[in-house]
Amino acid sequence: MTESNGSDAPDRTDEIERTVEQGEHMPDWEKRFRAPRVSLPDWAEDAPDRSLFVSNATGTYELYAWDRSTGEQRQVTDRPNGTTDGVLSPDGEWIWWFDDKDGDEFGVWRRQPFSGGEDELAAPGLGPSYPAGLALGRDGRTAVVGRSTDEDGTTIHLVRTGEPPVEIYRHRESAGVGDLSHDGSLIAVEHTEHGDAMHSALRVLRPDGTTVAELDDTEGGAEELGLEVLGFAPVAGDTRLLVGHQRRGRWEPMVWDVATGEETDLVLELPGDVSAEWYPDGTGLLIAHGFEARGEIFRYDLAERRLEKIPTPRGAVSGATARPDGSVEYLWSSAAEPPAVRSTTGGVVLDPPGMKSPGSVPVEDVWVEGPGGRIHALVQKPAGATGPLPTVFDIHGGPTWHDSDSFAAGPAAWVDHGYAVVRVNYRGSTGYGRAWTDALKHRVGLIELEDIAAVRAWAVESGLADPDRLILTGGSWGGYLTLLGLGTQPDLWTLGIAAVPVADYVTAYHDEMEALKAMDRTLLGGTPEEVPERFEASSPITYVDRVEAPVYISAGVNDPRCPIRQIENYVQRLQARGAVHEVYRYDAGHGSLVVDERIKQVRLELDFAERHLGR
Repeated sequence: MTESNGSDAPDRTDEIERTVEQGEHMPDWEKRFRAPRVSLPDWAEDAPDRSLFVSNATGTYELYAWDRSTGEQRQVTDRPNGTTDGVLSPDGEWIWWFDDKDGDEFGVWRRQPFSGGEDELAAPGLGPSYPAGLALGRDGRTAVVGRSTDEDGTTIHLVRTGEPPVEIYRHRESAGVGDLSHDGSLIAVEHTEHGDAMHSALRVLRPDGTTVAELDDTEGGAEELGLEVLGFAPVAGDTRLLVGHQRRGRWEPMVWDVATGEETDLVLELPGDVSAEWYPDGTGLLIAHGFEARGEIFRYDLAERRLEKIPTPRGAVSGATARPDGSVEYLWSSAAEPPAVRSTTGGVVLDPPGMKSPGSVPVEDVWVEGPGGRIHALVQKPAGATGPLPTVFDIHGGPTWHDSDSFAAGPAAWVDHGYAVVRVNYRGSTGYGRAWTDALKHRVGLIELEDIAAVRAWAVESGLADPDRLILTGGSWGGYLTLLGLGTQPDLWTLGIAAVPVADYVTAYHDEMEALKAMDRTLLGGTPEEVPERFEASSPITYVDRVEAPVYISAGVNDPRCPIRQIENYVQRLQARGAVHEVYRYDAGHGSLVVDERIKQVRLELDFAERHLGR
């Protein structure tokens, strides 16, 4: 049994750190982490030559300003633990960025001139909080700021330069700022006042906080349906709001005129989840379609009701935006090919200098019959390898998320080391319809593990996986499922590696950020005091004494989502019974934005597997 406080566990950490610092004989898997990456650039609506993006060019993920007219790129933020939350004002004059402490997600908005200069408080008078949405006005002086605290729940404030903030919304349940209309006269809010954090209703407010319109699909029906704000029309005087709905069993867009109440349904006849954003002139929509782990994009002409596919390679489109000239920029990758920001005009939009990331092997699609329906899994294995192989079940977080045919450095590292990697889109995952996503209620964690066990059985029976060399791993919700699986399915797994997990559900509930408390109440049907039996059944610490496999846990000491105290409770129980385990604590929040730290964590995980798997 080995424990560490961030710098000395396991015993080979010093050697690992020296290797990282020296950069000697860098393997492909490390190059994938170190290769410069950029996000899809955001651009100012009224100054489209001004853009904002995220890059790891310095070794830490930070915000960068990009003047397309001159080609100049400038680093905006520079913090030890990185920065990724930033918004460019519509006039292109200001960059707002969220300033928390070492990844704890609790902080304030600051802003900096696009051309450079000193940072200043963006919303003086508003104290630190968890963010709950932000919308910036085109007048250059108006913002709508959402905040969440344990004391106040969610509050939303109208902020104007030189004036004190004005509170326009307050509720104990979670809510968030959706969008601000072109002329600043309408504010769209997503809220869960009905107590269902998985299915939001919409309210449109005036700047004085009075209500203009309501849209709520959670009332009056037998099914729980959600709504989401996709954005106001980018046209002066236009009161149309683009809305996502679930009325046909999946996410689809519609247009809601908040002034007249008219709803314009868009029957796109696409089989998967669909989202959308406006083209800059308001005449069409850029449609993003996700289905069975792949993504594609379309243009929808509102006048002609015509859908036209925009050609993209097979893989995942992680984001897309329509430019004023009608072109579309999109972030694309596949499991085999690293990400790139491309344009429909041809070529790559941003090509950062430095080493290029090696590719990896493509994924294979597998469908397995499970207790709740067909389960989709993605499989990667070393080129030319035949089974049975040591196999890693890499479980995604969320839980409302999904694994896709996109580039991922972590799974590629396992493949490089001779492992097969299986990723399971269990019940709870997005992209397979509302019923699949909403299936988690009350038997939280146990339902997902039933699906994972079904895919595990296929992997062994098919000859892919060696049943004596099976690793269960994941981060966040995937880390939670790892610890829960090791305790409830001890005969199925040889090794467990859990990053930033939920380990003690009751303690996690009491310590986590307010928005996640609301989500847990929705998933489990109440608080730990109201439904103690459900929290107990879904908590890894309930089954900790049944864990037989060696366990590796990594945790950020400032994590507000999977807080450190509940992990320490679980570790103490492992320690008390002399169970084989190792713990790595690092000074950040829910994961790290520092490349060296990410590489170090992967090295420690690979090393743990090598020492305990008996390959």
